[in-house]
Amino acid sequence: MRGFYVAVSMWFKNLTVYRLPEDWNGSAANLEEALGRRPLHPCTALQMRSLGWVAASPAQRLLHTVGEQYLVALGIDQKLLPASVIRQQAEERARQQAEKQGFPVGRRQMRALKMQVADELRARAFSRRTVTRAWIDRARGWLVIDTGSAGRAEELLETLRDTLGSLSVQALDVERSVSGCMAAWLKQGGSAGPFSVEQDLELQSADAAKATIRYRRHPLEGSDIRGHLNSGKRPTQLGLTWNGRISFVLTEKLQIKRVEFLEFGPEKETEGEETDPVEQFDIDFTVMAGELSKLLSDLRRELDGEAERAVA
Repeated sequence: MRGFYVAVSMWFKNLTVYRLPEDWNGSAANLEEALGRRPLHPCTALQMRSLGWVAASPAQRLLHTVGEQYLVALGIDQKLLPASVIRQQAEERARQQAEKQGFPVGRRQMRALKMQVADELRARAFSRRTVTRAWIDRARGWLVIDTGSAGRAEELLETLRDTLGSLSVQALDVERSVSGCMAAWLKQGGSAGPFSVEQDLELQSADAAKATIRYRRHPLEGSDIRGHLNSGKRPTQLGLTWNGRISFVLTEKLQIKRVEFLEFGPEKETEGEETDPVEQFDIDFTVMAGELSKLLSDLRRELDGEAERAVA
């Protein structure tokens, strides 16, 4: 199945993480067939927004697979029609109507004018296409959406549920307080297993004011950090590096933001080498999925989460 492909960096930047049900056994063939029944169609004259699946890779397939690693991409076409433009056009027509009829336009007439203007402008409005991607690790039970927005993540999940008929995923959950773990790592001097603490931190007070202190590229070993922690402020975001290979910011809500692959990624590719884009995409996806799968397993282990799913 072929579809629209929007060229974006292979490497995920923000991770919203879910767990697949233990008994989920979606095969690549069945998943691709289901995606093919809901491709993205451009907005019609009267539509403001359209959602559907687009090609996940330069190979132009709706499902990109490497072994038990899957990649899907949700396309969103949205017309650019600000409410302020509709309002201005409607007010101008209302002024002209009032002059013609000899008395001001009433509420009912104004509503009708706004609807008329919206219909006319909608048919001529330009559309903007965006893509949200999700990586599925069938072997280890991860479903990871490349976004830091809860709304966009839920939009992709809801569309995937509708496409498949059902999909019961759960947001990643752990036994210990994430904020408490981050505070302990800071007090221990910046090391937690394969994770090392970097120089980004956000602290927030526990009272109603929620006073916030942010550090960027600032050493976190000082007495001022310990003082804030001892006074009751709790970490809500903390920069970490996993095994010296991937840096990221962990939030108290278990979101993983500003992901940077330190040994791989587009900036590490050798200049001047000509590589087939389909082949390069395959290589990048394999590396990314393998690294992120290990990172997530280690992070869950450090946070005293569920036991690792057995992999055949």
